[in-house]
Amino acid sequence: MPDKKKPFLIIQLRPEDETSNKEFEAFLQYAELREDEVVRARVERKGLPEIHLPDYAAIIVGGSPLDVSSPEKEKSAIQKEIELGFMRLLARMVATDFPFFGVCSGSGLLGTFCGASISTKYSEAVGGADVMLTAAGEKDPLLSGFPTKFRVLVGHKEACDEIPPGATLLVRSQACPVQMFRVKNNIYATQFHPEGDYEGFAVRINAYKHHGYFPPETADALLAKIKNEDTPVPKQILSRFVNRYRN
Repeated sequence: MPDKKKPFLIIQLRPEDETSNKEFEAFLQYAELREDEVVRARVERKGLPEIHLPDYAAIIVGGSPLDVSSPEKEKSAIQKEIELGFMRLLARMVATDFPFFGVCSGSGLLGTFCGASISTKYSEAVGGADVMLTAAGEKDPLLSGFPTKFRVLVGHKEACDEIPPGATLLVRSQACPVQMFRVKNNIYATQFHPEGDYEGFAVRINAYKHHGYFPPETADALLAKIKNEDTPVPKQILSRFVNRYRN
């Protein structure tokens, strides 16, 4: 009999049930994953569980309101535990080139592990943005054949100041030079939100309006702008990643 296909592990960091559930639903929808193909791990309360990499096809990590660039004295005990757990996990993943896709916070964690400086220098307000493929991005299996310029949804207080040492820059923008990068052959991270859509961002805007992403009084205007955004390309990046590692 053929071996049973390995599931994808989706690790989530968002503390609110509504934002976490909406993000999980978006990952399933746009990565074209069925619920019986995934294992979901919410780690915002207890940190990362023990993860046996050979049990999974790949790992996907979502965003969060946690900032790795915050001063250590301002970080909660659980944030420190989460970051330490990811540094240990990423060490094993990078050593074996294990398939990984980190979104926003996932990008910050991978960038930190690789030695990049993370700061608020290239923060972006919540909304749509134009990004561009690099020459390496045009050849990457997750991006080949896409337009050299496309629209994405963003919203982050911190980002990589430069491409992490040893990584390959795949997507850039004028406002944020490191929008997507790859480590080795199978480890990816995006600063933008490939799973982002109006419904999901509406939940996040309402949940995080007092977290410093934007002036709270602009929430309604942001929602109106995002409703008119069309971002099909980044969603295809997610489905390409899953299809590449599904077997």
